[in-house]
Amino acid sequence: MLTRMIYVSTAVGPVTTAVTGTILRSAQAHNAAHGITGVLCQGQGAYLQVLEGERGKLDALYARILADKRHQNIELRQVEDIARRRYGKWSMAHVDLTQADAQMAESLPNLDPRTHAGQQAMAKIDALIAAGTVMNVPVV
Repeated sequence: MLTRMIYVSTAVGPVTTAVTGTILRSAQAHNAAHGITGVLCQGQGAYLQVLEGERGKLDALYARILADKRHQNIELRQVEDIARRRYGKWSMAHVDLTQADAQMAESLPNLDPRTHAGQQAMAKIDALIAAGTVMNVPVV
């Protein structure tokens, strides 16, 4: 059975290209090896991540995420069983919300992912992906 997990967190310290790059490289390698797919949205010091895969593997990954000192205030927003993956072609896509076009950025006031329910958050991620703001995404 596949599961989808959504969590939000806030960065510890400034979110630099180097920090984000390190997170993405690690996630892409780990996720590809464990059959996990998803997308990481980042902007204004906040992270929103959607992960998809086998429940046991997601639980193990979430335990690693909780121990990661690069972010804090980690909050699990949604866990659900799914019939198929929504972000199945990426081991970890990256949506940099600071690079989103002005119109899209206006639809995400102050990027506080804690204010969005899981389905609303995914709809916003899908809109960003459709707008072409997905970056650094090796295809699985």
